[in-house]
Amino acid sequence: MAKVTSVIDIGSNSARMAIFRKTSRFGFHLVHEVKSKVRISEGCYENNGILQELPMQRAISALKEFLQIAKAHKSRKLFCVATSAIRDAPNAKEFLSRVKKACGLDIKVIDGRTEAFYGGIACANLLHEKNGITIDIGGGSTECALIENGKIIDTISLNVGTIRIKELFFDKKSNISSTKKYIQDQLKLLPKHYKHNVVFGIGGSIRALSKFIMKQEDYPFMRVHGFEYEVHAYKKLFEKLIASSQSKLESLHIPQDRIDTIRSGTLILYMFLEHLQAERLITSGAGVREGVFLADMLRNNNLHFPPNFNLCVRSLLDRFSLDETESKLLKSSALKIFDSLLQAHGCTQKDRALLGVAASLSKIGVLLNFYQANSHGAYLLLNGLEYGFSHHERVLIELLVQYSNKKIPKQERLLSCKLPNLEKLQWLSFILSLAQSVHKGGARANIRFESLYLRDCIHFRIYTQDSLYLCKESLHKLQKPNANLEIEIIEE
Repeated sequence: MAKVTSVIDIGSNSARMAIFRKTSRFGFHLVHEVKSKVRISEGCYENNGILQELPMQRAISALKEFLQIAKAHKSRKLFCVATSAIRDAPNAKEFLSRVKKACGLDIKVIDGRTEAFYGGIACANLLHEKNGITIDIGGGSTECALIENGKIIDTISLNVGTIRIKELFFDKKSNISSTKKYIQDQLKLLPKHYKHNVVFGIGGSIRALSKFIMKQEDYPFMRVHGFEYEVHAYKKLFEKLIASSQSKLESLHIPQDRIDTIRSGTLILYMFLEHLQAERLITSGAGVREGVFLADMLRNNNLHFPPNFNLCVRSLLDRFSLDETESKLLKSSALKIFDSLLQAHGCTQKDRALLGVAASLSKIGVLLNFYQANSHGAYLLLNGLEYGFSHHERVLIELLVQYSNKKIPKQERLLSCKLPNLEKLQWLSFILSLAQSVHKGGARANIRFESLYLRDCIHFRIYTQDSLYLCKESLHKLQKPNANLEIEIIEE
């Protein structure tokens, strides 16, 4: 098993390399990422697709250093793929030959459907939603993959990209109507079944737009992967960006490396969202590179992770060498307590699943500092649960660990309408704290939980073969979400 794998993606705008380290069969994490704005397609669309000399030289220089970085990380396996600009170039073979001679690197030029497929694999496995359509806006083309129940149903690639539109229309100051007509003609090639209310946004332009929206809204969790928004709420913003001059874009603090392509990228996205009838966009920080890596790692598993598996949970357990027996015990007890108290707290099954994640990883902060374990653990989980969770799910887990055995303050900034209400959050926090108390003395024997509802009082009973002395001692410290909750430990 190659523990370290490097994936290079030569796009029309940038060349990027991601380096992944496997922690177990299905666990992995990103250890390095590097980007070079080689813009291999620069000048090619106004020259019949022919790759120009200077961009080719930039690409070769970047690739040489990419390989040095991969070697420094002891990468045992390396993939290099190239997309739109190179696959369309009449002189592609010349470029590939020069790279082989200068770097000893074999580049695999992938067609549009394969590129869409890799993006689809990344979204289907690494986002929290399993149904939607990907939009991967590149410099030369845009790819779409239709995903249903986590499976890729169909893929397509269209010849519309940020640099292509920039060079063919915006640089020539063409009328916006002619630009829209070109994009609309490409959209007509999409089959009729490409309609969905959820879109997964891939690529630098979409990530830049999401970051811009997050700053505009003073969004409290600045992580682009999994960030989502309602499309209708930002149509006017899109129109404003499309019509903006360069000086206006600079005043809006658009990143310098996106100034010249943000207008074309926004226009493409705007028209695709309209055509697909999208209502919600979920931003993906993962794309072709992750897709190439996953296609290799999951090749014997139908390109999917096992059911009810989350790679970040697995990776954190692996990397931090957590006691899996203790993690499983805490999770098991937390879920049993949740089920026993279901009538009292009224939380959902999704809340139950997130409570299980919080319980199984709740001790992770101890490995950094025992006395501030909750704070450290909360930070590690908020930032470490990158894939497979929405932002509000990550925040919920962070809150449960941060305020274990404490009341969650009403003014907590990360509270949002997508989280359970404060009362339910207090119940979930209490359940996690009680599970930790039950196992405080190292209890391993079979423990049962039972709730009895008598008038306004909730009698919660813990049946055990151990004394649970330390648990009894700590019960009065627990922050009960209901003053009429009584806890009793019964030795069997």
